Amino acid sequence: MMSANNYPLNLPGSYIRVQTGYYKKCMQPTVSKEFMEMWIPWSAEMLRQDLEPSQIKKIRKFDGFCCVPDHLDYKEIVGNFYNLYHRLEARHEPGDPAVTLAFIQHIFGEQFELGLDYLSLLYQRPTQKLPVLCLVSRERKTGKTTFLNFLKMIFGKNMTFNGNSDFRSQFNSDWMNTLIIAVDEVLLDRREDSEKIKNLSTAKNSKVEAKGKDRKDTEFFGKFVLCSNNEENFIVIDPAETRYWIRKVPVLPSENIHLLDLMASELPSFLNHLLSRNLSVPIPQTRMWFSERQIRTEALMRVIRNNRNRLETEMLFILREIFENTGISKLEFTNKDMLELLKRNMPRLTRQQVSNVLQNDWGLKPVANSLNYQTYLYNSCNDLAAVHSTGRYYSVSMDWISQKFDEGL
Repeated sequence: MMSANNYPLNLPGSYIRVQTGYYKKCMQPTVSKEFMEMWIPWSAEMLRQDLEPSQIKKIRKFDGFCCVPDHLDYKEIVGNFYNLYHRLEARHEPGDPAVTLAFIQHIFGEQFELGLDYLSLLYQRPTQKLPVLCLVSRERKTGKTTFLNFLKMIFGKNMTFNGNSDFRSQFNSDWMNTLIIAVDEVLLDRREDSEKIKNLSTAKNSKVEAKGKDRKDTEFFGKFVLCSNNEENFIVIDPAETRYWIRKVPVLPSENIHLLDLMASELPSFLNHLLSRNLSVPIPQTRMWFSERQIRTEALMRVIRNNRNRLETEMLFILREIFENTGISKLEFTNKDMLELLKRNMPRLTRQQVSNVLQNDWGLKPVANSLNYQTYLYNSCNDLAAVHSTGRYYSVSMDWISQKFDEGL
């Protein structure tokens, strides 16, 4: 943000030509009574009205636009392309960012050093893939929105705020080339929403589409930061998913209406702190830098547990009950057997529904041929009894069931 006072208007430096189109650098007013720099398409006819022919000849000409993120060695011109990534206004300087560090400690808790690593990587290595950061809490006045505003303070126009509907729109040109895509009060409870975020978070390239224009490939380096008051099912997350980092944020110990202003005053020293500290995870553990174990939290497990459908949950509890009651280490059963075990609590199920969980969700395959096997079913007294039968059975172990419960039940 900057003041519009004494800003050069209608001068050659206010315009550029990219390929065959002209653009004018304008100062757009904001609700905070500041001004935000932006390039607006300008027609050749309007250009001739604004400038003398000798001035038009001085306009800089480029072969196209590019978007190359860099916060420490920013270049407005890369080759003969104009860089649409924005230079950060804040500069790093020595100092003591005590208030800011206390706030980061509040957000990340016992993962404080990992949180600083996350911010350091955003600042120093903007193209590095990072996990989808989610801040959740039912309570108000936790600092979730303040954290988003703090990121906006650092990264400026390289961060955008999306609504839930923006992810479902086919037009994405307004956010595909930004460093941070933030959503406050997120509720993306459809599987396709989750899949889109998952895929983008690790994608090297994606398609950008603007209204009235052809889709085109673009390099994607964006990071997602989501905030929600819904702790259980604001997004669909599968048990084996490793791309989400979910933090339950507690209520701030005391309300400080000047907190953001204080952190703004400390911003240069905080950026200097990010540059001078050593990463607690110095080398990447995965493609998203941190290992699954490092960012696994109880808040993540809570979302996974609530995202399991009722049928899958019921099947897992029945299988665990059989193992615990019989003491066996391996169980064999057919689709029909599982349907029989489930009918007490879920009488309207079909074989296809059970098969979908066994094969699609759990990745189990039945034996190739019909063979003899022993399984367990409930008798008329609701006790488990051994049953001998023949069929194409599935096989699971107690260790496999235990692993499923560790993943999210």
